Amino acid sequence: MPRNLLGLSGMPTDLPNLLTLSRIAAIPLLVVLAAIRTPEADLAACVVFSVAAITDYFDGKLARSRKQISDLGRMLDPIAD
Repeated sequence: MPRNLLGLSGMPTDLPNLLTLSRIAAIPLLVVLAAIRTPEADLAACVVFSVAAITDYFDGKLARSRKQISDLGRMLDPIAD
């Protein structure tokens, strides 16, 4: 598998890697929603967190079933968790 500039194999555009990157991108949104401290923002934060948890399950499942396990994914997944 080709390596990118960081020396990691895997394409950032593989669906499992995109799901992992979406969880990383959701972190600032989750922090802002939690900081607002209104019932609506709390509900929105709960929804964002729930979607992130679901994508955590599916990125690993998809990576294994499609044989798209990559060094990039192995590095990013613990960061996103």
